Amino acid sequence: MADADLSDAVTSPAAKAQKPISRERMALLFAVMLTTAAGNTAMQSVMPSIGTALEIDDVWISLAYSWSALLWVVCAPFWADRSDRRGRKAMMALGMIGFIVSMALCGLALWFGLIGLLSGTAALMAFAAARSLYGGFGSAAPPAVQAYVASRTPRAERTQALSLIASSFGLGTVIGPALAPLMVLPFVGLTGPFIIFALIGVITLMALRLRLPNDEPQFPARGSAYDAPYAGASHSADLEEDEDEEEVEPHKLRWFEPRLRPWVTVGLLGGHAQAMVLGIAGFLVLDRLGLRDTPAEGTGPVGLVLMAGAIATLLAQWGLIPRLNLGPRGATLSGIAVAGFGVAMLGVADDIHSIALSFAIASLGFGLFRPGSTSGTSLAVTRAEQGQAGGVTASVAGASYIYAPALGVWLYGHSDWLGFGLIVALCAIVFIYGWFSLQRDSKLTRERI
Repeated sequence: MADADLSDAVTSPAAKAQKPISRERMALLFAVMLTTAAGNTAMQSVMPSIGTALEIDDVWISLAYSWSALLWVVCAPFWADRSDRRGRKAMMALGMIGFIVSMALCGLALWFGLIGLLSGTAALMAFAAARSLYGGFGSAAPPAVQAYVASRTPRAERTQALSLIASSFGLGTVIGPALAPLMVLPFVGLTGPFIIFALIGVITLMALRLRLPNDEPQFPARGSAYDAPYAGASHSADLEEDEDEEEVEPHKLRWFEPRLRPWVTVGLLGGHAQAMVLGIAGFLVLDRLGLRDTPAEGTGPVGLVLMAGAIATLLAQWGLIPRLNLGPRGATLSGIAVAGFGVAMLGVADDIHSIALSFAIASLGFGLFRPGSTSGTSLAVTRAEQGQAGGVTASVAGASYIYAPALGVWLYGHSDWLGFGLIVALCAIVFIYGWFSLQRDSKLTRERI
C-alpha cells in the first residue's frame, strides 16, 4: 500500500502541478479578488466625503482602518496554513463571507451616523469594529487564491500568472471608483456602495460555491512527491536554495528567514509608501479642488483620480509585465523607481488633471512593484510552501495599512512636503536595497528539475 501511495504521489501531483488552470476556474478566482477590490476602493472613494460630513478629522478616518489591518497581519498566515490542510476553496468562501458581512455592517454604521442616530465618533467606532471582520476573516481569501495559482503554475510563468490575479485587484480599483458615484442613492446616500457591493459579494460567493470544484488538501500528501525528482539534483553553490520539498515542507515560514528576507523587506517598505499615497489621495483632492465645504461633490473627483490610478495599474500588469517579460526583480525595481517619480509629481499637482496624471504614474509604478515582490516571495520557496508564502505576502501587505495611511495623512496635514517627502524617501530606500539584495531573475525563475 505504501509503495502504491508513493508511486501515485510521484506521478500525479507533479503532473497536476504543471497542468494549466482552466479559464472557468481562473475566472472564478479573478471574480473573488475583483469583488473585494472593487468594494474596498469604492469605500475609499466615499470615505473622505463621509468623514467630512460626520465632522471627523482626516487622521481618525485613516486610523479607522488600523485595527482591521492589524488583524489582517495576524490572521492571514493562520488562514494560509489552514488552506494547505482544509483546501483553498473553503478559505476563499470564508474570506468572501467576511467581506460581505463587514461591508453590510460598515454601511449600516455610517448610515446611522449620517442620519443622526449615532454621533460621528460612535459611527466611526462602529465602522472600525465592523471593518475588523474583513481583517479577521476576509484575509482568508487572498492567500488561498495566490496559493491555488502558484501551486499549479510553472516557475518561469509564475510572475505572469500572479500578475493576472493581481490585475483583478487593478480592474476592481477601476470599477469601484467608477461605480461609487452612481451608487450614492437617495435613501442610503453615501453608504450606497457598501450595501450594493455586499450584495455583489453574495453573488460571487454563490458562484464560487457552485462552480469551483472542491479541492482536497494536497501538500501533506506531497511530502515524497518531489523527493524522487529532486533527490538527485545538484546542491552546488548556485543551487543552494533548491532544497528538497520533503525537507522544506514541515518548516514554518517566518517573515525574515534568509530566503524571504529581501522580498519581505522591499514589500514592507514599498507597501508603506503605497499605503501612504492611497491614504492621502482622497483628502488631497478635496483640499486642492476646494471641496471641503461640499463633501458630497468630492465623490466624483476622488473617484476619477482613483480610477486613473487603477487604469495605470492595469496597464502595468496586463501590458508591461507580459510584454517586457519582466521577472520579479526587474518589475520590483523599475516599479518602485516609477512610483517615486509619480509621488514627487503628485506633491506639486494643483488641479484635477495634474493630480490624476501624477497619481496614475505613481500607480503604474506600484502596479509593477506589487506583482514583482509577490512573485519573488513565491519563487523564493518551494511549491509545497505556497500556502504559507501566500500568507506571508498577505500579512506583509496588511502590515502596510496598520498605521502608514494615518501617518501619511497626519504628515500631510502639517506639511505637504513632509508627507510626500517621506514617501519618495521610502521608494529610494527600496530601490537601493533591492538593487543589492534581490536575487537575479535568471536564477530565480529557473525551473527546479
